[in-house]
This record gives sequence, C-alpha cells and structure tokens, in this order.
Amino acid sequence: MAHLGVADLTDIAHAAYGRELRDVARLRGGSKKGVYRLTLDDGTTGVAYVWRASEDYWPEHEHDPLFGNASGRDLFLTAHTTLSEAGACVPRLVLVDRDVIVVEDLGGDFLEKLLDDDTEVLERLWDDVQAMHQRLSPRYGRPNALQPADAPPVPDVVLQRALGHLDACCERVPRIAAERSRLEAELHQRHALIEPRTSYGLLHGELGPDHVLVADGRPVLIDIEGVMFFDVEWEHVFLELRFGPHYRPVPGLDPARLSLYRLAQYLSLVEGPLRLLDGDFPHREAMREIADHNIERALSC
Repeated sequence: MAHLGVADLTDIAHAAYGRELRDVARLRGGSKKGVYRLTLDDGTTGVAYVWRASEDYWPEHEHDPLFGNASGRDLFLTAHTTLSEAGACVPRLVLVDRDVIVVEDLGGDFLEKLLDDDTEVLERLWDDVQAMHQRLSPRYGRPNALQPADAPPVPDVVLQRALGHLDACCERVPRIAAERSRLEAELHQRHALIEPRTSYGLLHGELGPDHVLVADGRPVLIDIEGVMFFDVEWEHVFLELRFGPHYRPVPGLDPARLSLYRLAQYLSLVEGPLRLLDGDFPHREAMREIADHNIERALSC
C-alpha cells in the first residue's frame, strides 16, 4: 500500500499552518486511517489523520452499526466533542477538511512505554475513565446515533456478535472448531444470568496503553472513533486485557456481564486480527500474536 508524501499533503499543511511542508512520515498503528506526522519548514510538527480507502488495511468490515468500521472524520469529531465534555483530554484540533483532520503533535510517549514508571499518569487515566463511565445515557450507541428505545438489550447484541465471531473463528482455527459446541453453550449460559439495565456509560471502545499519549504529565486519548454509550463492563474487560497488572478495577461492576463479555472479547480478538491478516497490513507478527493469545484465552473458558 502506497503512503502519502509531501506532494499529497502540502495543501493541507499550508491550510493548517500557513507554512511549507518539508517532510511527511506515516506513523505506525493505523489500520483504518493513515496517521502522518507533518514537519514544516520551521521544524514544527503536526499530525494528520487521513480517512481514504487507500489508507484502510481491512479487507472487509463488519456490517454492524455499533462495531462495524468505527472510522471516519465525522465519528472522530463527535467523539472529540463528547470526550472533551466528559473531562477527558484529547488532542487539540488544528484543521478539519473533507477527509483529513490535523491535530496538535503532542510529541509525548505512549503510555505503554511508561506503565512501570509513571504511576501518577496512570492514576489520572483511571480517574478520567471513571468520569467517562459515569456520564450516562438511557440508550446505548454512538453519541450521534443512539439506538431506539426498543433496540435489543446490550447483552443480546454482544451474544449475537460473539456467536458470529465464533462461526468465523471455527472456519480459521481448528482448535476452536473442535470446541465449538462447548463455547456456544458457554456463551448462552453466561448470557442467561444477566439482569436488565436501563443506563449506559460513555466508553472509549478500544482503550489500551497504545491509545494513550502522555503529554505534560496528562494522559491524552487517541484513536477515539469507537466512542459510544454501552455497558461499562465491556470496556473494563478490554482494560483488564490490555493493562494487565496495571488495571484498576472499580466497585459495582456486574460479574455476569464481565463473564459474558470476557469470552466475547476473546473471540473478537481472534476473529478481527485474523481477518486483518487477509489483507496487506504490514505489522503482521503483532496481529498474529494477538490472535494466538486470545485463542488460548477463549479455549480456557
């Protein structure tokens, strides 16, 4: 996949900063959008998010209004506003164009490099996450597209999605196929224990330490297009997976939801990376490792 260069982004840089563009570098990590560091003729930098088909490594996306293809300029802008209103820190907007947004280059490290050293930033992150999760809505969904009042309950949505992922995993992973009946029964049994709920917290949707920058001692959330109102246990399961011993549990979480959502997340983290590897995503070893880890987690349930 060809990356953008100076000629492709020079007009964007001039519109954002009124200066000439000297260099462009595509940053690692983006699978649905291009993330480029712009270096100007005075040495200052910015970051451009580019949503174009040529920047999307996924061979296909889930046809799902909640989880499918959580990408795009409008989703980013809505999430940016919603998270800011909830008190979370996000990069400052510099320019909004048709399919490009330029934000400040914070120049900090990712939190994943600082987990063992910067406990103060980590504590601030957990406080921000708690504040987000306490921002409630009577309906779930993306902030600009909440689901109707008669939409299926969140656990039903998670169950059906997990069953679809189980089907896909069985086609790709013989070890999971051999355990299909047991895993399907396990999903249904865990789902049956969940009680109804009528309010939902604000979630980042994919919050790992690689989606948190540290700037001036403050955690800054990036890759925010998946923001939605949903069961907070969904996010806590992901936080538990991604932060490991640095995860901070909170009281009041529903054990039944946590149980179902753990298995659902494991299956998702097998199906998604393996599907991404059908295309030409460059960081293949990392995706394969994610899939392998979660195969083991799913089979241990």
